[in-house]
Amino acid sequence: MTHSYEDRINRVTAYIYDHLDEPLDLERLADVAAMSPWHWHRVYSAMRGETVAAAVRRLRLMRAANELANTDAPVEAIAKRSGYDNLQSFTRIFADAYGMPPARYRREGSHTVFNAAQNGAPTPHYAVEVRHLPAMTIATEPHVGDYMNIGMAFDQLFGRLATAGLIDQNTRMFGVYGDDPSAVPVDELRSAAAATLSSPPPGLPVTTTRAGDYAVLRHKGPYPDMLAEYNWMFGTWLPQSGRDIADAPVLEEYLNSPRDTAPSELLTVLYLPLV
Repeated sequence: MTHSYEDRINRVTAYIYDHLDEPLDLERLADVAAMSPWHWHRVYSAMRGETVAAAVRRLRLMRAANELANTDAPVEAIAKRSGYDNLQSFTRIFADAYGMPPARYRREGSHTVFNAAQNGAPTPHYAVEVRHLPAMTIATEPHVGDYMNIGMAFDQLFGRLATAGLIDQNTRMFGVYGDDPSAVPVDELRSAAAATLSSPPPGLPVTTTRAGDYAVLRHKGPYPDMLAEYNWMFGTWLPQSGRDIADAPVLEEYLNSPRDTAPSELLTVLYLPLV
């Protein structure tokens, strides 16, 4: 029965990701879950650690932040796509979550420090450390599509591992990114949610990460802002480093969770594989 509930909640999560542009009322999601409209959202909240309304708001605002940081779409259009016909309401709610209004976030968010054309300042030297990483045993949940939607795979992975009692204080969470988003169509991008396992039980499918040197950069702030950092690492740091990029996935380690952490306080470690 536990797996049945997990499957039902996974269906709801997938539906939310696929229908962020549409109204998402509790009764419709109850139908997707095939559960009682009176109680299903309590099951969702208990299993996912946030309410349905909080999940929808968080995902819509993260998508809005990505469009503000990485596209030229008008703020009014982003607000409407996020479910806000009133720009003032969108501005207030975005500022509450991201610490500044959307137009200012576009001009001054943490992504702009890597783009001299936006902030008019020379790009400073960032503290990239070259570090040797040992191979790690990981369980994975594959994801195909927009990297910004990998959270769906993390929900499924967390549910599967938590059900098996495999999440503890030593578990580390990684995103594994196999494709270049500038060269591969967004709906074909391959990635995976991953969690380290110290003692995987027999029969659980696992894989290992690549052992070797990585260029390591610590990021603090919203996930959408990391695109500018990647562009800087590949376009500025790497050519000046004298190192070659290895034919292996990029890794991101997530040190806290967007469910209970403000976007400006999210901590992520970027790992670029080096020869």
